[in-house]
Amino acid sequence: MDFKIAIEQDEDGWYIVTVPALPGCVSQGKTEAEAKINIAEAIELHLSALAHG
Repeated sequence: MDFKIAIEQDEDGWYIVTVPALPGCVSQGKTEAEAKINIAEAIELHLSALAHG
C-alpha cells in the first residue's frame, strides 16, 4: 500500500513527515532519507494499531 507523505523541515533542521490519509501518523528524521525510513515504520505501526484496536 502506498501513501502520500508531506515532508517539512523545522527550524532546528529536522525533517517532519506526516501522512494526510492517516491522521496522527507522524515521524521525523535528521535527514530526509531517515525521515522517509521512519515514516514507513510509523505507517506499519499505525495500520497495525487500527487493525487490532
